[in-house]
Amino acid sequence: MRAISLFSGGLDSMIAIKLIVDQGISVTAVHIKTGFGGTKDVTDILEKRAKIAGAKFKVIDVREEYLQKILFDPKYGYGKNFNPCIDCHGYMFKVAKGVMRELNASFVVTGEVVGQRPMSQRVDALKQVSNLADDKEEKLILRPMSAKLLEPSTPEIEGWVDREKLLDISGRSRERQLALVDKFGWEEYESPGGGCLLTEAHYSDRIREFIKHDDFTVSDIDLLKFGRHFRLPDGAKLVVGRNQEDNEGLESVDSNKYIKVTLPISGPYSVISKDATSQDRILGAKLSITYAKSSADENYAVVVGDETINIAPFETKQEAQKYFFNA
Repeated sequence: MRAISLFSGGLDSMIAIKLIVDQGISVTAVHIKTGFGGTKDVTDILEKRAKIAGAKFKVIDVREEYLQKILFDPKYGYGKNFNPCIDCHGYMFKVAKGVMRELNASFVVTGEVVGQRPMSQRVDALKQVSNLADDKEEKLILRPMSAKLLEPSTPEIEGWVDREKLLDISGRSRERQLALVDKFGWEEYESPGGGCLLTEAHYSDRIREFIKHDDFTVSDIDLLKFGRHFRLPDGAKLVVGRNQEDNEGLESVDSNKYIKVTLPISGPYSVISKDATSQDRILGAKLSITYAKSSADENYAVVVGDETINIAPFETKQEAQKYFFNA
């Protein structure tokens, strides 16, 4: 018997896998990559956690399709920020069921806990998710963490899984999960907090501002994760790194929509819209050199794309901040 598990890398998804593996079922942990999971590539960590729980590991990259089908037109709307949680979960289960058939597995496991998240993990929301995943009749989605609080799924009804060995956890407390961690002897697992960037106001605001000016593409997902963001008077976007992580993150963004702003002295990594007007390029150069180790009474040869602009920085960073969209 084989199963597929949606895998975030969090503690609940690890325990859910362990509960199924301990019943003699082979599990493949599937991490569905939407692009909004965080600022760092944690694939290696996720694979390690899947193995600790006893599962094989697989990544499915759905970023392009997610933007086209889910993010901007969710049937069940958004949560507090730009998070279409119910539609997102339904979509992920659809993807997982496709992998299930590809790997000749029989059902799908998830680490969802009833009542843990206010939008997507209410009992009625779980039913909406099942409807979106075309699982209303098949009932192939099994939630081991809260199974005893829910109607039996097909794996339980058919006896593929022993329902009595599943759990009845609800709410946000992690007391029972941490007790299981001690029982299993796990040392590597994710601490509470973090997760989807779409639930964060800071990142959501950047998306809302961005789509007023440009089409949102896969490369823009990462661009919005890093740096100080400026919207210049003629409409160009300028992004200026704040630290080494930002600089490395911006440098890794693969996009033909932006060009590099190269400084002659030590300073942040910056990019500006490729189609920026001459005036916006000049201002972009001035802003970028302002955040370098520069002197207000000196001119610097700043290269914007293939154009060299000789310019002095603003006297103070406060002058630059009026162009901030989101610091």
